Amino acid sequence: MQDWLVEVLVNNKEFAVVVSLLVNILISLFGVIPSVFITAANLLVFGFWKGTFLSFLGETIGAIVTFWLYRKGFKRVVGKKLNKYPLVSKLLDTKGKEAFFLILSLRLLPFIPSGLVTFASAVGTVSLIVFLFASSIGKIPALLIEAYSVHQVTNWTTEGKLILSILSIVGLIYVIRNISKNQKEK
Repeated sequence: MQDWLVEVLVNNKEFAVVVSLLVNILISLFGVIPSVFITAANLLVFGFWKGTFLSFLGETIGAIVTFWLYRKGFKRVVGKKLNKYPLVSKLLDTKGKEAFFLILSLRLLPFIPSGLVTFASAVGTVSLIVFLFASSIGKIPALLIEAYSVHQVTNWTTEGKLILSILSIVGLIYVIRNISKNQKEK
């Protein structure tokens, strides 16, 4: 997917920024697609800092568009999925400064899905302005870590090799645990 995005961005330089932003908005709307592919493409096409900024801008615009659409479409019908995440479900009744710091905290936690934070904020009582600022500030550290990791991996540095090794080990442990869990259930 990343190669295709790079090709599209390189072959359409005059529209590359718009295409990148649109892809980020689509990723935000779906809520489950990792943004690492568009971040990698942005870094390869625009360089580290411009690519990182473009990814940040795209994720921010995507979060705003998604927040607005979720608020319009799901405000009346809140799913039970939020019960799995007590911190996230707390967003439903939180406002102002408390909502700001809760969203900021949730954006900083890597194991909380971004789409879930946006969804809970949208169907709750959080204002768009509070969501925008907290979400944007919270995305900065995560995006910098993602961009740095992608940069190291795509340039095949020692750090990139280490990142891939750690991810491979974590993935292997996850697969082994699931296989052993499934065998125990049988």
